[in-house]
Amino acid sequence: MSNIHKKRSLPPLAALPAFEAAARHQSFSRAAEELHLTHGAISRAVAQIEERMGVDLFVRRNRRVWLTAAGERLLKATGSALDGLDQAVEDIHRHAGTSPILTVSCEPSLAMRWLMPRLGAFRQANPDLNIDLRLAGGPVDLLSDGCDLAIRRADYGISEDYITTHLWAEYAGPVCDPDCWENILDRDLSNARWLHSRTRPDAWDDWKRASNLNVSPASEQYFDHFFFALQAAVNRLGTAIGPLPLVYDDLATGRLIAPHGMEPTGFDYVLITLDPPKRDPRIAVFFDWLTGEAGDMGDGRLPDQ
Repeated sequence: MSNIHKKRSLPPLAALPAFEAAARHQSFSRAAEELHLTHGAISRAVAQIEERMGVDLFVRRNRRVWLTAAGERLLKATGSALDGLDQAVEDIHRHAGTSPILTVSCEPSLAMRWLMPRLGAFRQANPDLNIDLRLAGGPVDLLSDGCDLAIRRADYGISEDYITTHLWAEYAGPVCDPDCWENILDRDLSNARWLHSRTRPDAWDDWKRASNLNVSPASEQYFDHFFFALQAAVNRLGTAIGPLPLVYDDLATGRLIAPHGMEPTGFDYVLITLDPPKRDPRIAVFFDWLTGEAGDMGDGRLPDQ
């Protein structure tokens, strides 16, 4: 017989919440209070399940009840099932197009150095839509992670199960403190300490190839994360390769300069969704805002200082 037509040996499903409450409290009276039912209604629901299953779920003695071994097993399964249903319903409402919450997964460096400083303006422009920001990088599982969308640098294989929408091309170049460039480095990268990140170990070599400059550092320093290398450049500890979105605000305020401009890295920042962005009005609003905020950044244009 086909599994589609196979009869499941389930107890009466409508009675399970009453059983779960009674089993959790080990009291029919307290279960009745919680569910706003009568003691008799709880007792009848439990009796229906016991009759269907052919086993006792409770030991009844002196107006008290205790779970049997079968009752313990059914409580564990019922609790998990009800919790799963509750979470599924919450997720459905949370990720519906009418939900007031949009859950966004974004790479940590991009989130901290570019996205988060702008979310206040997004909130002012869209007061009815709240952004739940999750910091994560690399491959994403939107369903398992409970996210509506992800923003990623497309430097890894993205599953064909997702819709990938281009946001902007990435440009990068050496960035450093302007006073150091003028008065300490004498406008020469070979006098600089080059700051590296173990998460992007080839950033300097890639830039040298793109810019056709053959230059070597005076010294080098390595950091575990790209964010730290960029912060070290802001703190005048050396010169780092700065992708434009991650140093855009520092360039705009003059904390950093990009003396050799920016070169394309060959990678794009993308929006990853389950469906086309325009299908969900929340994602459509956020996508339009993102591309508007990016402006000419995808063309490698530096901010006006």
